[in-house]
Amino acid sequence: MLSLRMELPCCCLLLLSCLKSVSAVNDFYTSIGQMTDLLYTEKDLVTSLKDYIRAEENKLERIKQWADKLDSLSATATQDPEGFLGHPVNAFKLMKRLNTEWGDLESLVLSDTTDGFISNLTIQRQHFPTDEDQTGAAKALLRLQDTYRLDAHTISTGDLPGVKHKSLMTVEDCYELAKIAYTDVDYYHTELWMAQALKQLEEGEESTIDKVTVLDYLSYSIYQQGDIERALKYTKDLLVLDPEHQRATGNLKYFEFQLEKQKKAAADEPPKKEEREKRDVTEKKKKPKKKPTFQLIPERKKYEMLCRGEGIRMTPRRESRLFCRYYDNHHNPHFVLSPVKQQDEWDRPYIVRYIDIISDSEIERVKQLAKPRLRRATISNPITGVLETAPYRISKSAWLTGYEDPMIDTINQRIEDLTGLEMDTAEELQVANYGVGGQYEPHFDFGRKDEPDAFKELGTGNRIATWLFYMSDVAAGGATVFPDVGAAVWPKKGSAVFWYNLFASGEGDYSTRHAACPVLVGNKWVSNKWIHERGQEWRRPCGLNETE
Repeated sequence: MLSLRMELPCCCLLLLSCLKSVSAVNDFYTSIGQMTDLLYTEKDLVTSLKDYIRAEENKLERIKQWADKLDSLSATATQDPEGFLGHPVNAFKLMKRLNTEWGDLESLVLSDTTDGFISNLTIQRQHFPTDEDQTGAAKALLRLQDTYRLDAHTISTGDLPGVKHKSLMTVEDCYELAKIAYTDVDYYHTELWMAQALKQLEEGEESTIDKVTVLDYLSYSIYQQGDIERALKYTKDLLVLDPEHQRATGNLKYFEFQLEKQKKAAADEPPKKEEREKRDVTEKKKKPKKKPTFQLIPERKKYEMLCRGEGIRMTPRRESRLFCRYYDNHHNPHFVLSPVKQQDEWDRPYIVRYIDIISDSEIERVKQLAKPRLRRATISNPITGVLETAPYRISKSAWLTGYEDPMIDTINQRIEDLTGLEMDTAEELQVANYGVGGQYEPHFDFGRKDEPDAFKELGTGNRIATWLFYMSDVAAGGATVFPDVGAAVWPKKGSAVFWYNLFASGEGDYSTRHAACPVLVGNKWVSNKWIHERGQEWRRPCGLNETE
């Protein structure tokens, strides 16, 4: 599917807090850049909460002082009530206390110190993450777990590569993650995270979640995956803790019946079949297993392998043809005295990287312009042509034009000078920030033959080439990978990669199918320029060969 430019009006929200910028539609989990605002919101709420606590403590201190004073006074008075009240001042003060001062105390006790905190919280809650955000962030963790082959313990202890701020998951966190997987009928991840919650409970972690609840979910999720024997074991463990558990009692009888049924079916199988199966197993052991060639591996697995850095290695002969050089694009005036550093990343398709091609100040300005207008990235439905969000594209994007800031014009001109391609017909500069586990699964940038109207409304032809700036380093994950050929390009702040999507003949190069790997640790910012066919007639002449 294709991503198309989509402009939305900028919304301005007035808050009585330090919430700086919020998108009209939250989707906070799809952009780490915008999630940072939530930290300031939470900090503001903590300050407000502390103010409330101080007010409550002052109130209680005044009440305590009053109680201590009266405790001492009443203890003395009740030893000799008549003698005490025989003093006219004591009699007057008793009347005053009961008529006036106890009323004042009642007003003090009933006074509400929560107004400031509650009003601030009410305002802020309008801009809090939603259930969708929590679910999206949870599913992102599960996606990272699968893509990078992480066990639940590694994630729970926060022991991830490149982390600066280690964070532990509680039993409640593990349980909630498992519940979200369970709601999604994902029994595999339900088992993994209920097992982790159980492990932490058994290690002595205090929690409001009890073992019985965890074992109930754990046994059922294991049963749903077909392992009745293990489901039965956990059901028995549950009944030891709660012998009266109604559902577990019923499950125990059912699991035992099913196991007995399986054993009986296995015993009734013809002996010849058993012998044949043993013979097949023996033959399989004798034959050495051959690893499938990279091309035969399903795309999803290739994509995940490349994200983990397990891609194919070029032969020494192919590698010897890759070079790094100083480049001025045929003596372009802008680069004659200061050529740029260019590095070959891959040969087929030809992917080239430009080093230190965008400065830190330019990056910060681009991010500053983009952040207030970031919106959930969309794809174009190939059937309906309607722009829609998709679970395989987790990011937010914004479009910047030269009219908004001269720096954008400067950047566009730089791309034109280095590629030799016309920018007037290119799409505007798209800035993207990836969210929790942010990714964009395998896709083409160009329109295929079955999508003849992909860019019809632009009137500039197909996307001939892609230019991609990396505007941040990423601690772990976040590579741009090309599953069909086994190429992986890793983010490096200040660099940019470039490749042609179309051959010189105008035919699409299907080897350019690519993906953005999930961000495991860090914050990934990129910006890209999609360059179109129109205007390139004299800059990149047509080839005579279809795949030239």
